[in-house]
Amino acid sequence: MTKQALESLPIAVIGGGPVGLAAAAHLVARGMPIKVYEAGDVVGANLRDWGHVRVFTPWRYCVDPAATKLLERQGWHLPEPDIFPTGGEIVTNYLEPLASTPELLGVIETGARVVAISRLGLDKVVSRGREEKPFVLSIKTATGSRRDLARAVIDASGTWTNPNPLGASGLSANGEAEFGDRIAYGIPDVVGRHRNIYAGRTTLVVGAGHSAANALLDLTRLAETELTTKAIWATRSTNLIRIYGGGDADQLPARGELGAETRELVESGRVPLVSGFAILGLREEGGRIIVEGETAEGPKTIGPVDRIIAATGQRPDLSMTRELRLDLDPWLESTKALGPLIDPNEHSCGSVPPHGHRELAHVEQGFYTVGIKSYGRAPTFLLLTGYEQVRSIAAALAGDLAAADNVELVLPETGVCTTTFSVEGSETAGCCGGPAPSSVDACCVADAVAKDEGKSGCGCGVAA
Repeated sequence: MTKQALESLPIAVIGGGPVGLAAAAHLVARGMPIKVYEAGDVVGANLRDWGHVRVFTPWRYCVDPAATKLLERQGWHLPEPDIFPTGGEIVTNYLEPLASTPELLGVIETGARVVAISRLGLDKVVSRGREEKPFVLSIKTATGSRRDLARAVIDASGTWTNPNPLGASGLSANGEAEFGDRIAYGIPDVVGRHRNIYAGRTTLVVGAGHSAANALLDLTRLAETELTTKAIWATRSTNLIRIYGGGDADQLPARGELGAETRELVESGRVPLVSGFAILGLREEGGRIIVEGETAEGPKTIGPVDRIIAATGQRPDLSMTRELRLDLDPWLESTKALGPLIDPNEHSCGSVPPHGHRELAHVEQGFYTVGIKSYGRAPTFLLLTGYEQVRSIAAALAGDLAAADNVELVLPETGVCTTTFSVEGSETAGCCGGPAPSSVDACCVADAVAKDEGKSGCGCGVAA
């Protein structure tokens, strides 16, 4: 294929969430042909799963500048900048109108899942001439399969549909698949559309992040009217600083209140807590679930319970890129260059330095992973970071390296990310300081605060 023919191909954007559509907007602004593939039937499919959750970030931080320009040409106005939307409101009032703009309407395909990416005529072993070959994307739709060509690929597919398992080792616990119909991964709508599943039952919530906190608070609210509803909380960690937070010192007041309310549930005895609990297996007893595991004191069981909410976070699905040459951080599964900058053992959500196309590039020239997936297993992602990522990459693909390298982003050092205080005699620094993310952590995907009748949630960018 000639260079001219290669450059005439579209740039493939995988994912129709906030960061994927922002990438499309930046590329369109630079006059580049694009094609957006969204696996769901509608844009923002991942956000719709947690559409009932109100984010910690006000509207002014939930939108991308290039996307806003496209919308404003159609008479769109930003909702009240200081109001905090739900995930569903972000979809309805931002993503859907953005996808309907004349510039994007004809280039977005929904119900199109990218299952594999390679180079045309070459597997990953062949080195010679790779950059001269277009990318080939294997697409699965409701009507069959096909293959499309692309000049470059931006993977903004996120991690939402690939949850971490219950097993403490990173593997599924024994029996986890067997009881899959009684396990909810993520943030179920306990007081809304999923109410009948949890009302009058005992639910074990697993995880030490803000998703777990929201689930616990919703279950206790449900118990106010459904009196036999009960919740039990289990965490692998014994240090709950990430979830209890900085209280009044937190620069995100609702997040601080969320932590304080969760702490009160435990200290009042309303929710039993089993900390330092490593889940090993599940078994059935009398039609209910017994959870087997270990603590520092030895073997322990929890139960019987009727349901389990696994607020254990997500991880990137790397199967799609098996035939590409990726240079990944060995434990975070981010790009190798990005790994040291986002390592949660070293960085909080506000201390991640600005980064752009160079840190996000792989050995496979022309392929980029952006959004929360670019962070691999690190929970320190902010939505604003994703917007700056795709701005830089769009500039690089357009050949404007000066703009691409001019990465400027000031991230907040919020109260909980910088405060240190003792929990169970242990001192730590920051909500994002834990080595193993245990939930879609609101602290690490938002930089302002939301409040709605005491309900706080995961932040903008959770499903980017």
